[in-house]
Amino acid sequence: MTNSEPDWNLYRTFLAVVRAGNFTSAARALGSTQPTVGRHIEALERILRAKLFVRSPRGPLPTTAALRLVPHAERMAAAASALGRASSGEVEEDIGVIRLTAGELVGVEILPPILAEFASTHPRIVLELSLSNRNEDLLQRNADIAIRMVKPTQKALIARRVGTVALGLYAHRRYVEARGLPATPAELAQHRLIGFDRDMHVLRTTGGAAARLRREDFGFRTDSVAAQIAALRAGAGITACYVNIAIRERDLVPVMADTFMFRREMWLVTHPDQRALRRTRLLFDHLTGALTAFTKDGRRTV
Repeated sequence: MTNSEPDWNLYRTFLAVVRAGNFTSAARALGSTQPTVGRHIEALERILRAKLFVRSPRGPLPTTAALRLVPHAERMAAAASALGRASSGEVEEDIGVIRLTAGELVGVEILPPILAEFASTHPRIVLELSLSNRNEDLLQRNADIAIRMVKPTQKALIARRVGTVALGLYAHRRYVEARGLPATPAELAQHRLIGFDRDMHVLRTTGGAAARLRREDFGFRTDSVAAQIAALRAGAGITACYVNIAIRERDLVPVMADTFMFRREMWLVTHPDQRALRRTRLLFDHLTGALTAFTKDGRRTV
């Protein structure tokens, strides 16, 4: 490498091309132009003295050298985002940006009314919601607050257990009318199960009977948990759902509730530095109260 260190904007452009798969989409994501993206990549290649992309019918493919850069660029992007959030408001004012991360089902089915209430009370706080079924690394400042369904193992973080949520198997009434209800695990195997396609992480961390399920056991596969619940509501098959989400809908019927009922802990997590910020404390405390109430509602129904 030369003594010249690449500008962050070059790495930002590089990461956008990796994520988007082509220069045109990367330019659109950056609010830039395709020629500018091309010049940034060429400049980065000159400074690093490495070829980062090769042409292919599917678009620019990252080289081995590029793939080695990706995790470092991701950490730079997270740090830049955290820096922007940290400088977005005063410590003791309810103003600025907060980034919250949660699993897809929590983010789609539970958080909207909770965050809407918070937003109406604190209109100067900007909320960013990142949905992922993988745990974001708060030590790397990828988010300010996380909602997790397993106890955090990183001792440097502040974690508060807000309760447990029950999950069970459900089918839509249309599916039951067409196919009936299974009464045993053997009968369940003859039904269409809705589950994961390539990402079995959620099942592995759930444990119990769910951890023994394989991709081949699912007749409807998608890694989007929100899509799984949408398929359930459409009558496409049987899948797991939080009990206190399912009870809101009269047409969702429990399946073998005595056999397939398990619980997961819900935790709120933040970095100690974030607790010094008033906006973070406000959201953390608001989430604590609302999610605790949500878990208690579930206990009254099972």
